[in-house]
Amino acid sequence: MSDFTKETIKTNPIAKFKEVKVMAFCGLMAALAIVLGKVATIKFGPYIKVGFSGLPNRIVDYIFGPIIGAIFGGSLDIIKWFLSSDGNFFFGFTVTAMVASVIYAFFLYKKPVKLWRVVAAELCVKIFCNVGLNTLWLNMLYGKAISSILPGRILSNSIMLPIDSAILFMMLTVMSKVVKPYFEN
Repeated sequence: MSDFTKETIKTNPIAKFKEVKVMAFCGLMAALAIVLGKVATIKFGPYIKVGFSGLPNRIVDYIFGPIIGAIFGGSLDIIKWFLSSDGNFFFGFTVTAMVASVIYAFFLYKKPVKLWRVVAAELCVKIFCNVGLNTLWLNMLYGKAISSILPGRILSNSIMLPIDSAILFMMLTVMSKVVKPYFEN
């Protein structure tokens, strides 16, 4: 790769998409997210889902940053809806996926993996995206009173905060040693 191309990729994160290894890795992460969404998701009623299909998104956010992470998260949200056709499509959830990617990348991209960073990122996403935005979208989409769905959403996110934080911390610790160096050339 020429010096000009390396410099372009450093200053323009979208140019990184032109690398075959980046596209292939994002494709693998998308496939993993889809599989995890099918086999590792538990639904508690129509408004609460607990699953691990977001973990591949976090890997992309951590390795490639907020721009590629947001594009990946938004695209994957739409692809997963097409594959599942679970309920009505609502663009608000796609926006939430993109905002969550930006938040995770803000805390994790080009920074050492530390437990406090992971917990802070998880906490911000759970409060702002999961409890805040997604509850608003559910209210707009289904007309349910926020006061009726908010307690369950707060409870499920509170329970999942330490679990998600521990899993993400362990996963990113491994990724920082095994996968991330491959993309830092």
